[in-house]
Amino acid sequence: MNDDAIRALLLATRRIAVVGASDRPGRPSNGVFRFLLDRGYAALPVNPALAGRPVHGIAALASLDDAGPLDMVDIFRRSAEAGAVVDDAIRLRARSVWLQLGVIDEAAADRARAAGLVVVMDRCPAIEWRRLGLPPRIMSGG
Repeated sequence: MNDDAIRALLLATRRIAVVGASDRPGRPSNGVFRFLLDRGYAALPVNPALAGRPVHGIAALASLDDAGPLDMVDIFRRSAEAGAVVDDAIRLRARSVWLQLGVIDEAAADRARAAGLVVVMDRCPAIEWRRLGLPPRIMSGG
């Protein structure tokens, strides 16, 4: 994706499920989850091992099915496990999937694109946000 497409996606997105969110401060998924909350997103942690426990004050959900309507599914899973999450995102009619740095599954990305989802792979929204010089918070509405 080019910079304009990434910028548009980040600014149009409102509700994000972070699959693989961690409650451990040293984990990248914990920091990115906090970053998304701080930017004004309605971010939801999804991690069956943490179900019901808070991640930055938000109760973790057991599955993506519990996350409700979603704009984006941000995937912090091993590449070998990402395809199943992408398939869930397709089934739940998310608008986009974002596979984090090092998470690559071309077949899953192809399935998502074929289903009409926007796909970002092997990138981090926090890094892209800063690199693109986006505003401190998303605007309300939209």
